[in-house]
Amino acid sequence: MNNKTIITVATTGAFPTKEDNPNIPLTPKEIAEDVYECWQAGATIAHLHMRDDQGKGTMSIDKFRETVSLIREKCDIVINLTTSGDLNATDETRMMHVAALKPELASYDCGSMNWAHSGLFINHPAFLEKLGQLMIDNDVRPEIEVFDAGMFYNSLYYIKKNLIKTPAYYQLVLGAAGGTAATVENLVYLKGLLPADAHWSAFGIGRGHMPILMTTLALGGHVRVGMEDNVYYSKGRLAKSNAEFVERAVRLSKEAGRDPATPDDARQILNLRGAK
Repeated sequence: MNNKTIITVATTGAFPTKEDNPNIPLTPKEIAEDVYECWQAGATIAHLHMRDDQGKGTMSIDKFRETVSLIREKCDIVINLTTSGDLNATDETRMMHVAALKPELASYDCGSMNWAHSGLFINHPAFLEKLGQLMIDNDVRPEIEVFDAGMFYNSLYYIKKNLIKTPAYYQLVLGAAGGTAATVENLVYLKGLLPADAHWSAFGIGRGHMPILMTTLALGGHVRVGMEDNVYYSKGRLAKSNAEFVERAVRLSKEAGRDPATPDDARQILNLRGAK
């Protein structure tokens, strides 16, 4: 079991809007200020999505560059950039910022699926092979996002092809539309598939947030919180900020007997190269 808990905050995502929760950060300045507050509250990693000027998900490298620069002026939180922030993006625009900005972490979604009524979430084999090699070439650690068991088994293929270094780092995603439901039983099942040396984190979307958070801590995993996954702090009560989610994760982790990891702790645990 891990002695410390890595707390990832997913501040924005590609879909929630100010209409869903007026406190969600959308601009580079808002996101950077939000991340700084989360770091102060105990967040270890910031998982970042960008929005365009109309508030829609975008893979704009300029937005990523501005946001990362603003965050780096404020704190040393580990930065994890999405590679799937726009369902209409090309393979090239999904990877461009990985090589240009060289974040310590970037998401690696190990398979394709239907986003229920939202469209197709495509991660075809040629893209995953290119992205895996690009991450190796730029010393960027993949955060392997697993939405169902098939994505885990896909990851084993890319590990065998030496496109993912081990021990691997998995993010178990439960409750996504079209993915595995956010139940304790499903979390235990997915966690049981992982190699013994793997690092792992998990989160539940929407109403599944708290059961998955508490079960993950009980199983010794790392956790992810934030408005990308859930705009409500509790039933019927909108979250006041992402920092509010982080503060709760810190409290629960301490109650479970584990201190929240610092960014440098995460760099050691996950074998990250360090901020540049």
